[in-house]
Amino acid sequence: MNRIIDRRQLLAGTGAFAMLALTPYPLRAQGLGLSSILGRATDNALDKLSQPGAFYDDESIRIGLPIVGNLGGRAGGLMGSLLNAGNRLGVLGGVTRSINDAAGVAAGEAKPIFRDAIDNLSFSDAPGIIRESDGGTQYLRQSSNDRLHSRLEPLVDSALEKAGVYGQFDKLAEDHSFIRDAGLNRERINRSVTDQGLDGIFAYIGSEEREFRSNPLGGLGDLLGN
Repeated sequence: MNRIIDRRQLLAGTGAFAMLALTPYPLRAQGLGLSSILGRATDNALDKLSQPGAFYDDESIRIGLPIVGNLGGRAGGLMGSLLNAGNRLGVLGGVTRSINDAAGVAAGEAKPIFRDAIDNLSFSDAPGIIRESDGGTQYLRQSSNDRLHSRLEPLVDSALEKAGVYGQFDKLAEDHSFIRDAGLNRERINRSVTDQGLDGIFAYIGSEEREFRSNPLGGLGDLLGN
């Protein structure tokens, strides 16, 4: 009986893959469900980033100290230099870790937000970009970044509050003039963490999408089952 079931599953998978191979790519992506591919890539990315220490341990996406005003850069001009100096002295090390941990908590709660954005995409509007190895990710960011940002901000704000980040900055501002001079407030901290957190999330989604496209059989069974 098990052999019969296994043979049927194998034939179904083989037939599905043959149909996939014979279908033109834009239609193939939508027929299999580029939204399904992107949805799975997003879920995988958020699952990874919600693990303790995920943001902080990966230097390529680690969230830096909040950007100050319009000075630019991940830490922002002179004030950013002062903040980074404080970080090197150990004054802000715990805050940096708390910020990254809070971003991980927010990522773990963000699946419905990203799923909703994906469900509202129309991939036929972007026939060129979806052919790229991370085209779905690029298109999601182009079309939904502002909405994702606005919906992610409350999750980040709540996570930062629970992690005690705002309180840490208030206490540090009492003890260190360079913190007060940086002019950081709750809104600026939240915006900066959300900006950098989205950068990391999209970097991971793109990586997951590229992995799936390079090895479609690796996820074909799961997609066919949905």
